[in-house]
Amino acid sequence: MALTIAVDDPGAKDVQDLLAVHLAFCHTSSPPEYSHALDAVGLLDPALTVVSAREDSRLLGIGAIKQLSAAHGEVKSMHTREAARGRGVGRAILVRLLALASERGYRQVSLETGTTPHFAAARALYADMGFTSCAPFSDYVDSPYNTFMTIWLDTKAPRPMVRAVEPKG
Repeated sequence: MALTIAVDDPGAKDVQDLLAVHLAFCHTSSPPEYSHALDAVGLLDPALTVVSAREDSRLLGIGAIKQLSAAHGEVKSMHTREAARGRGVGRAILVRLLALASERGYRQVSLETGTTPHFAAARALYADMGFTSCAPFSDYVDSPYNTFMTIWLDTKAPRPMVRAVEPKG
């Protein structure tokens, strides 16, 4: 069965159901005041684009990219259904989110994740994808429960050419 990674509707019932699982995981893995996971309303922010991984029509994972500025995005709400872990679902979502960031002209993508052992696999994935530790960004503050990571996108890579067409007249 093929994995399909695509922009998805954050209001879809299965996306909302997986987000509820994600929130429960985050809130039991970090003290609530240090858990920055988005709730259902937060996922509807127009600055966010939600991406899903589906096998056939079954939702296996979600992730989002949030625009912080014209050149900076943030990865949010990454979660893979427990039964689908270890199959590359999270990596495939992250690859798509970074592609979206590049298409939008972001030069930097950052993220916040937990420091507890529950988040070890996520931290390993981010590091393997090229993210490195960084200082808190946006409105985040340093804490023993939060890890901040960032990646600089290759701004020297060729971008799609856009050719202006003069109107015929």
